[in-house]
Amino acid sequence: MCSGCERIEEKPTETDEINLVGFNSVTLQSEITSVQPMTGIVLWPAQAKSRNSTYGNSISLEFSYCLPSDVVTGKTDGKIQYDWSSFETLLDDIASRGHQAIVRFRYEYPNATTNGVKGGTAVPDYIKSLPDYNETFSADAGGDGATYYADWSNSELQWFTKQFYTDFAAKYDQDIRIAFVQVGFGHWSEYHIYGTGLRAGINFPSHDYQAEFLTHVNSVFQHTPWNISIDAADKTYTPIVKTESLMNLNFGLFDDSFMHSKHEIAQGGGYNEKCWIAIGTDRWQKAPAGGEISYYTSNDQKNFLNPEGMYGFTWEQAASKYHITYILGNNAPGSIHGTPERFKEAGIASGYSFRIDDFRIKGDSSAVKITNSGIAPIYRNAFIAVNGVRSGYNLTQLLPDSSVWTKIPSGGKNPVLSIECDHLLPGKKIEFEANIQ
Repeated sequence: MCSGCERIEEKPTETDEINLVGFNSVTLQSEITSVQPMTGIVLWPAQAKSRNSTYGNSISLEFSYCLPSDVVTGKTDGKIQYDWSSFETLLDDIASRGHQAIVRFRYEYPNATTNGVKGGTAVPDYIKSLPDYNETFSADAGGDGATYYADWSNSELQWFTKQFYTDFAAKYDQDIRIAFVQVGFGHWSEYHIYGTGLRAGINFPSHDYQAEFLTHVNSVFQHTPWNISIDAADKTYTPIVKTESLMNLNFGLFDDSFMHSKHEIAQGGGYNEKCWIAIGTDRWQKAPAGGEISYYTSNDQKNFLNPEGMYGFTWEQAASKYHITYILGNNAPGSIHGTPERFKEAGIASGYSFRIDDFRIKGDSSAVKITNSGIAPIYRNAFIAVNGVRSGYNLTQLLPDSSVWTKIPSGGKNPVLSIECDHLLPGKKIEFEANIQ
């Protein structure tokens, strides 16, 4: 799981009737009726706001790019000065709909107007004003439009980028409004600058700096699961796949063109699948797998929820193969297959899903058997509780299709079972299935 996620010493226990002598079965009926927290199909905040009356109960997450230049006002006496008000407004707005945020800070965004400059970077002004800071420019980067590039030869930018995440984590690492953070460099922070010549240490960070930066991010996020792009599998751009210590970091992956027509090796292309393989097929056990549905054609996002599938795969099949916890599907709402009902169904098919298979009581003690019937773990600490008393077993350890017995020192005549997690918005809960007679 994420760096610093709580690890409880209690191990999964296989028990049988002999271990449960004197325990009596408890009737328990429960259904999963909602998309579970920190899972499912994702929308942009403005879109989620405008469609909240129809799609608000069909999603649990919203995604936003964020700009360092929007929150940094300068540097005084060696310390970065911040104004987090715009970021706070964003988080509060998302939380007001009962959703949590996925955020990605970026420097480059081709053709976007940033701080009044078309294709401009989101590097803070105090760095841009330095005499030894010099950005490079592409008039039409990979056909995506005008793009300025941060100057990675500049020592202040290098220092700032690490310190920014130190400060961000210190303030937001346990903020319940944030579900996940995405990190990266290049266009959209997706680890590529296609269409522009790579100049390591100038228009893209050097391999040495990337190793230093990623190791640093891994240390400052003690609670927040963080993701990088599958494009980081490219050895030209990054040192990750050829460096054991970097491969051992606790990052998850996001795929910015999930389910496109050539996503899979068997489809005759396979770049995306090869990246997933190269950077770790079991990485989802550490941190969430997510991303965006393909924009390669205008219909990909509109069709990916087709129950009959797209390019030979249904959403459920593709999500299960890659253990997807969340996916951005911003162009799906309003399409023939992107109904609120289908959003909810697809969201429930994402990420973790818990089922209580057995619940027994003996005096003031309980024994519970729980299964993760989903396709991924939960990535925030969560615990079975009886009458508000938590088990010592952390559900982050429960992988898909796995079960565990756990005992709780609470019971009584009318026990109440719940799944508790401290990283939920007010009024939200983790549901579970149960059909115990």
